[in-house]
Amino acid sequence: MLSEEEKARYEELRAIIARLRAPDGCPWDREQTHQSLRPHLIQEAYEVLAVLDAGDVTRLPEELGDLLFQVLLHTQLADEAGEFTMTEVLAGLAAKLMRRHPHVFGERRLETAQQVVEQWEELKRGERAAEESALAGVPPAMPALDYARELLRRAEAAGFAWPERRDVLAKLTEELEELSQASSPEEAADELGDLLLNLANYARYLGIDAEEALRQAGHKFRRRFAAVESRARARNVDLKALSRDELMGLWQEAKQEAGA
Repeated sequence: MLSEEEKARYEELRAIIARLRAPDGCPWDREQTHQSLRPHLIQEAYEVLAVLDAGDVTRLPEELGDLLFQVLLHTQLADEAGEFTMTEVLAGLAAKLMRRHPHVFGERRLETAQQVVEQWEELKRGERAAEESALAGVPPAMPALDYARELLRRAEAAGFAWPERRDVLAKLTEELEELSQASSPEEAADELGDLLLNLANYARYLGIDAEEALRQAGHKFRRRFAAVESRARARNVDLKALSRDELMGLWQEAKQEAGA
């Protein structure tokens, strides 16, 4: 249950946000709409992820607070426009959590996390209209790899999936060949999309988070490229003036220093 201090802090925060949106409040906050806030919501979510990736729990309260501000600001906008209220947001969330956790709030008992996941999917299917696609609830604005992975995961849960991992690998090889034979930029873009989708699917069959794998590869490239730049500066050379072999030589030095 909320302590008196928590209740007071929440009320204070709601009052601050209402004040920011008041006629004599902050010009920036007063201009915002649900759509204009979209990039800020995404950015704040990624900043929370960055802190989690860094393992810096001391910064987590601040970043979670920034993300909470976005939620509260969207709710304030909706309240002013008569769209919905914070009461509806909280009541809807509470009802959904209780509905999708009958093993906690009801008589059903589950013993493993996998059983909980299977029940969650079953309950979600029951909430959808009969004619609604199993993919209907996947947000199109998700990062592309995560979007592909969730579409494929839900399709598999609905009964649509390759039987074996080798089948996915064969499809991946087929898509790579089709990309190599593309005869126009438009065809190449279409084939590249198919290749990436199947690559995300193969990652699922390997039990790998494709989004995280690509992020880690990006971090690795960033570290190695910084080492290449450092070497170039130490030797007073311009990367743009180096030959391919010279660039690859610096790259190999950076890899060896990193131990990979």
